[in-house]
Amino acid sequence: MELLPLGPGFGVEVRGIGLIDGASSDRAYRSIRAALEEHSVLLFREQAVADDVQAAFSRAFGPLELVKIGSVGAGTFYNRLHNIAADGTLVPETHQQTLTARANQLWHTDSSFKATPALASVLSARTIPDYGGETEFASTRLAWSRLPRAMQLRLRDAIVTHAYANSRDQIDPGLMTPAERAALPPVRWRMTWRNPVNNRTALYIASHAYGIEGMGESEARALLAELIADATRPEFTYRHQWRPGDVLMWDNRATMHRGHPWARDQARSMVRTTISAVDADGLAELRPGSPSATEVYREMRDAAHAIDVAEAHAMDCGDALRGRHRH
Repeated sequence: MELLPLGPGFGVEVRGIGLIDGASSDRAYRSIRAALEEHSVLLFREQAVADDVQAAFSRAFGPLELVKIGSVGAGTFYNRLHNIAADGTLVPETHQQTLTARANQLWHTDSSFKATPALASVLSARTIPDYGGETEFASTRLAWSRLPRAMQLRLRDAIVTHAYANSRDQIDPGLMTPAERAALPPVRWRMTWRNPVNNRTALYIASHAYGIEGMGESEARALLAELIADATRPEFTYRHQWRPGDVLMWDNRATMHRGHPWARDQARSMVRTTISAVDADGLAELRPGSPSATEVYREMRDAAHAIDVAEAHAMDCGDALRGRHRH
């Protein structure tokens, strides 16, 4: 397997191995998984993609998420993102699919608004426009590393509220139905997600995020906007121009992404599968009320210190006893 750099400090093109390999070979899967943990965004070129191949590849990384209510493909593994009507014509500007595409042009992290957030997403190009429609990525891991130490200490264990309605209402308050709002209530997560494989921390923010515990609404929104703006400065992003056969995979724990607009007289059809996070992916630490990485480290340090003290005390007692026997 060969890895070619894509973005500024993150993202690689994967050569010599593809989706079918990842789905059928444990060795290939482990190589791809290691690349995802390290580089956050993976590009596979010239893939003969079908729904079953994409699902089989995605399932190797964890449980697949069912598409939420209100989306094309609801109740299946396949989120179908396109502007094509059932009769093959293109949908109008006011259609839900067009408005959804506009909402997806906000910087976001997939499924941060769900009770179980996403580990990773896999997006395949099925029909692409002649120009436009790119997907752009930013590394929230590198964004975290750029923050001053004082800011990191302030934000590490902050609790953030995410809601799907927050991003959709920025486009059109009517974009979500009452049933969708009821099915997707706000959720709370820590602002940082630590990768347990490499111990690297990333900001966990998105256009779905709007509240921070202990802050007023306007202050929280301003801080989130500032963090997103810094993370997504042009010099820190990778903008992917799609080609036929392209498949992208990204780590939702360590990236944000957004779509770009394209000409409305052009068709664009993409299929996304999403892999749910589990505790082994660092999800347990993300939950409010669970020990953070800092707290876990402190507890381990204190436990190790207690063991050292106990061992030293035992050695002192042993020395005293040996001295007593000599006399």
